[in-house]
Amino acid sequence: MAENNQMQPIFILSEGSQRTTGKNAQRNNIMAAKLVAETVRTTLGPKGMDKMLVDSLGDVIVTNDGVTILDEMSIEHPAAKMIVEVAKTQEDEVGDGTTTAVVLAGELLKNAEELLEENIHPTVIAKGYRIAAEKSHEILNKISEDITENDTESLKHIAVTAMTGKGAETAKEKLAELCVTALKQVMDKEKQKIIISKENIKLEKKVGGGIEDTELVQGIILDKERVHSGMPLSVENAKILLLDSAVEVKSTETDAKIQITDPSQMQAFLDQEEHIIKEMVEDIAKTKANVVFCQKGIDDMAQHFLAKKGIYAARRVKKSDMEKLARATGAKVITNLDDASESDLGKAGIVQEKKVGDEQMTYVEDCKEAKAVTILIRGGTEHVVDEVKRALEDAIGDVSAALTTGKIVGGAGSTEIELSKQLKEFSNSLSGREQLAVEAFADAIEIIPKTLAENGGLDSINILTELKAMHDKGKKWAGIDVFTGKIIDAWESSVIEPLKIKTQAVQSASESAIMILRIDDVIASSGKGEGMPPGMPPGGMPPGY
Repeated sequence: MAENNQMQPIFILSEGSQRTTGKNAQRNNIMAAKLVAETVRTTLGPKGMDKMLVDSLGDVIVTNDGVTILDEMSIEHPAAKMIVEVAKTQEDEVGDGTTTAVVLAGELLKNAEELLEENIHPTVIAKGYRIAAEKSHEILNKISEDITENDTESLKHIAVTAMTGKGAETAKEKLAELCVTALKQVMDKEKQKIIISKENIKLEKKVGGGIEDTELVQGIILDKERVHSGMPLSVENAKILLLDSAVEVKSTETDAKIQITDPSQMQAFLDQEEHIIKEMVEDIAKTKANVVFCQKGIDDMAQHFLAKKGIYAARRVKKSDMEKLARATGAKVITNLDDASESDLGKAGIVQEKKVGDEQMTYVEDCKEAKAVTILIRGGTEHVVDEVKRALEDAIGDVSAALTTGKIVGGAGSTEIELSKQLKEFSNSLSGREQLAVEAFADAIEIIPKTLAENGGLDSINILTELKAMHDKGKKWAGIDVFTGKIIDAWESSVIEPLKIKTQAVQSASESAIMILRIDDVIASSGKGEGMPPGMPPGGMPPGY
């Protein structure tokens, strides 16, 4: 019997799965990452443009904040998603520099692609990039300058630099002052180390007025009104009770049935309820509190009794706001009214209800040594207010990063040129193919000043040549003034950024670039539901693969 020599094909993947391997997989992944970087690249710098993002419901966001753009774009491609992660890490760690990190990651991959074309193995490039990232960290720390919390002027310059080119630019001087004042107030010092919790600066938005009407309140603004019209509109020398439990009669946990056979029983039942609530209000009054903020509900009857005693009350205050109120006023949050005493109360100069725009809000102001403050952001339209809030978040992130690490560097592309120059010098000391990867890394860093120049409508080649010449003469803070097209000393021109923006951007960009480079096989499950990678559209691979 003749033996059948035909081999049966072997399928190891389920039907409908798609697989891209080798060079194709790498090319696709690098292409996707470059496209993400290209999307946000035009927003970089003082002359960066904005993006308008419209979602499926027709809601509009106008912004030039890298992480917001990438978040709202709902990117499907798996490799592109990894670049979005870079922006998110940068946002969480520093709060600014998201565009820088993404553009850098895209450029690192673009330069790696050229090395791959020359048949240099991806792991060799990855190793070179790793060496370059470590050396970058060392160089950045070496060229940085020190800063302390007493250097108010420099801190303001950092905030102004963060807001230049954003929607808040018209009032950047005033906003910078608010940022620095607020941060200095909420920071804590422990063993000479500054600790800042950015959550203690509450950013409250209200449409109306102009950006310059934005104000800093020594205390907290609540998006709440008093619960009863009979309560005072404002209370001076406020003694504040923070309550975590409801001021109402507790309902039973289980379904209970109360049988009433006689109308007088009904009356007794209601009287009892009223008595319980009256007791609760008496307990509040006993503490000598004249303002109550309750995290849960306040019964209608309780509102009436509180109003009669002249106590100002607000209900359903968010837990996060309760914590901020405690930090601002020095109050303790009380869960059980029976244990409440005068020592648990917080103090504020004045608590009042104010009409802001078309809504009533409660201002808790003049808190002595407030460890939580509010910036009330104003602006002509909803979109303006939103963008000012994002700009302020960036500025607060930058100033707090400068305070906590105590180190700052020059902006305007000066740090990147200096880093690139020193990395190239370092690459000459290496032998083997890693040297090429370190050089590619050094070249990639120049994308930041190059983009700043391009977005300013300048000739990037001329500018980069001039910059390098200045740095070779030992001017480490020589940067670009995109408004005049001239080379300036970033330090003297007060263009300053925290060191952490640069170190974090280099770190997350290089790590994600290395990860994408090492992928040589992309396997996407079929659209049958099981084993689908999250975010993959049904039917296998996303378009573009």
